[in-house]
Amino acid sequence: MAIRSTVLPGTVEGDVIPILERHSQKAAGRDFGVCMVPEFLREGSSVSDFFNPAKTVIGELDTRSGDKVQEAFTDIPGPVIRARLKVAETLKYADNAFHALKVTFANEIGNICKEIGCDSHQVMDIFCMDRKLNLSPYYLKPGFAFGGSCLPKDLRAITYKAKTLDVSTPLLDAVLESNRKQIAKVVRTLLSYKGRNLGFLGLSFKHGTDDLRESPILEVIETMIGKGFGVSIYDQYVSIAKLIGSNKEYIEKEIPHVSSLMCSSARQLIEQSDVIVVSTSSDEFREALTNGVRNDQVVVDLVRIVREPAALKGAYHGICW
Repeated sequence: MAIRSTVLPGTVEGDVIPILERHSQKAAGRDFGVCMVPEFLREGSSVSDFFNPAKTVIGELDTRSGDKVQEAFTDIPGPVIRARLKVAETLKYADNAFHALKVTFANEIGNICKEIGCDSHQVMDIFCMDRKLNLSPYYLKPGFAFGGSCLPKDLRAITYKAKTLDVSTPLLDAVLESNRKQIAKVVRTLLSYKGRNLGFLGLSFKHGTDDLRESPILEVIETMIGKGFGVSIYDQYVSIAKLIGSNKEYIEKEIPHVSSLMCSSARQLIEQSDVIVVSTSSDEFREALTNGVRNDQVVVDLVRIVREPAALKGAYHGICW
């Protein structure tokens, strides 16, 4: 059986399969197969979209179920992706929510453009030409909050400009609030480890840079220190002695004694920490975690540096996976 209708995540396993088993007196996965195959069709071009899809997604109860359904799509072009049932169910909502988000985003930018007297369509046409960052998977990775010297500042600036023009931008206004809630989520998670030493792998807002301005992990560290936690930090790109200018001013303002918290290596940090918080990704961090984490330690992963948590010693917590 293949379900095509859009249903909330968990519906197939929690409702559909039990109903089928109860009425058929047979067992799913043994006597019959079940798949979730979401449709990605637009009104007005559904036939064309069906025969020329960007992707075909098969959420499968088991491999045998997926194999049978995939046979039906043999002559359909494009990639076929096999996944778990809940992934396929959730994906359809992710697709449609993102489409709605794009329409609203373009409208809010357009409303601002109208008031300041520039061509909104030209702005968005140029915006869409950037397929390295704007129309790409680059930023679409669940994880920790954004930070740095550009995104928070520019969001505040454009929403302030909108307010001066009396232009409502509820979507743009909500971005910083949602980002703040992601930081708060990490704080809540770490508060559950009261009495244990915290080690932070990564201090800058982004791997490969020493830019500490509005680094969200700094806010987390400052909060945990204020709550009485012992804290250690390691970032191979951040040398407190070499910080200059606005970077130096920022760290002196936020955590003036941060130099005393710095470790000389990822291995040293892991050895002396009870809970290891990974806020940026690097091969050094990955290797140190794989070979250095003990059974009595906890890894709180904010960037999904660990793809196979089962292979890691100790307890593992992914921030949103």
